[in-house]
Formats: sequence, C-alpha cells, structure tokens
Amino acid sequence: MTSTVLELSDVSLRRGEKSILEHVNWRVADGERWVMLGPNGAGKSTVLQIAAARLHPTSGTANVLGETLGRVDVFELRPRIGLSSATLADRIPGGETVLDVVLTATYARTGRWREVYEEEDVARAHDLLAAFGVDHLDARFFGTLSEGERKRVQIARALMSDPELLLLDEPAAGLDLGGREELVGALGELAGDARSPVIVLVTHHVEEIPPGFTHALLLRSGAVEAAGPIEEALTPAHLSRTFGVELTVERHLGRWSARAFG
Repeated sequence: MTSTVLELSDVSLRRGEKSILEHVNWRVADGERWVMLGPNGAGKSTVLQIAAARLHPTSGTANVLGETLGRVDVFELRPRIGLSSATLADRIPGGETVLDVVLTATYARTGRWREVYEEEDVARAHDLLAAFGVDHLDARFFGTLSEGERKRVQIARALMSDPELLLLDEPAAGLDLGGREELVGALGELAGDARSPVIVLVTHHVEEIPPGFTHALLLRSGAVEAAGPIEEALTPAHLSRTFGVELTVERHLGRWSARAFG
C-alpha cells in the first residue's frame, strides 16, 4: 500500500471571527506530484503553511510525514520539508550570498551565523544551483538577483536538506513569459525524476502546471471543490466553479490551458 506523506482530516482554521479554511480533507501519498489551484483568498497558502508545519489548524488533524501537528517538535520536523515561498524569501538577508542562501537550509536557517558546513554540503549546494542554472551566481548577493534568479535559488534551497516533502508557493509569480517557461521546464524535470520528493505546487494558473504532475486540489472560499487525479480534477465544471467564471480547459503535450467562453 502506498504510504501517506500528508493528510488533513476535517481541518478548519479561523482568525478571530473570520473562517480561513472549512473542513478540509486531503491526502497526499508517496510518489505523487500535486498542484493546488484557486482564486485569491481561497486558502491555498494557508493549507501550504499547515503542510509546512508553520501553522496549526484551529480544529481537525494535520499529519505531516507521519507526525501529528500539536504532538511533535516542529523544529525537528521542518528540516524534512522543503519550502519555497514569498514569505520565506522576505526573511532571507539581501546581503547573503547565493551559496549561503542554499547552504543555510541544512539547518533550516535563513542567514549564515557560526554553523560549520562539510565539503559534501558545499558540493550539494553547488549541484542544486547548477541543476537550476544559477551556479554561476554563487558569489552574488541574494538582494541583487532578478526575480527569476531568486525563484531558482529558492527552489535549490528548498531541496538542500534532501526533503521528503517539497512545497512551492507560486514559484512562477512575477516572472515574465520566458522566465516562467524556463522554470516550468525545470520543475517538469524535477517532477519526472523518481528520486524527487513528493511535490505540492501552488498556483493561480493552469498554464503554470509542469508536465509530470499527477494530482490536483482545487480550493474555493476555504473549502475543497475537487481533489484527485489531475484529469479528474481539472474539468471545465470544477474549474468554472472554483474561479466563478465559465471556462474551457485543454491539455496539449502535457501542458494545460484554460480560457473563458466567448
């Protein structure tokens, strides 16, 4: 039987009187590659923060890598999870070198301090930067990079600790068409590698789904609209209800597209 990597059971989250998530049920199994879609305010980033062990649900149960949030030391759990998000990127000092941005993920830190790294760590950081085409930037300061370069460095960082779960929150946001396509291609290669961890990618756009992704979770107003194999979840009916507009959906050569009627 395929092992469960992530499971949310009847998860709700509230802030004051405001409901962010309502009774979310979602199971992610070993070997799967998930895309999470929904409009602004649907709860995508909140679900991802729970999966990253950085938020606890108000009610319900969240199991991550065999551990239950609320009953585990999250500082021991987080190094097993690779995370790339705008919130995390904002915590990275602009004066940190690209190499150190990746290296510090070994200890789940966002800035170099007094920790010591082995030669193997440095070699792995270089390999990951090379895999995303940015190893030549290893001595540059993170704050001087273009948006596309930052995104690639962040994903290399997210993979540094050899995570069992990789969470990517809108990695293509802010990229131009060329940068987006380069990133989608790199993520497609990652998704197609059997050695890669389970991947969950958040996006607003079906055009940003890399080839090789197997499942989709659609959220609307903090609730699940659809979840399952990607061909079953990304239907015109599900997507239309999720985004509140009548949409047609097409798939060509492993890539998805959607447009409004008329």
